[in-house]
Amino acid sequence: MTVTVQVDTTRPVITLINVFTVSPDRQDELIALLSRATEETMRHQPGFVHANFHASLDGERVINYAQWETEEHYRAMLANPEARVHMRQAATIATDVQPRLFRVRSAHSSATPQPSTT
Repeated sequence: MTVTVQVDTTRPVITLINVFTVSPDRQDELIALLSRATEETMRHQPGFVHANFHASLDGERVINYAQWETEEHYRAMLANPEARVHMRQAATIATDVQPRLFRVRSAHSSATPQPSTT
């Protein structure tokens, strides 16, 4: 199943871009943990919009691109004990974790429609 997420620059959402450095032999394990944490906990938190996980081709990075309605919603999630358990687990797999908050300022799509991959 392919899900297309269109970035809406008119909504004042907060974007979390979290870069995890990981040993290539643990990249899949980290993505599985992050996906499970999102399904079990994160997506049920107030203000959650969506999350995507990207695996670098060299196996050394995982990027979490997630959006929250407001920074306050994101901060409330950080204080949630259930969410903190998942974050601690991810930190034991990754060798470095670098979360940063952003605002989308510009988004661009292909000039020609892309064929569906579903």
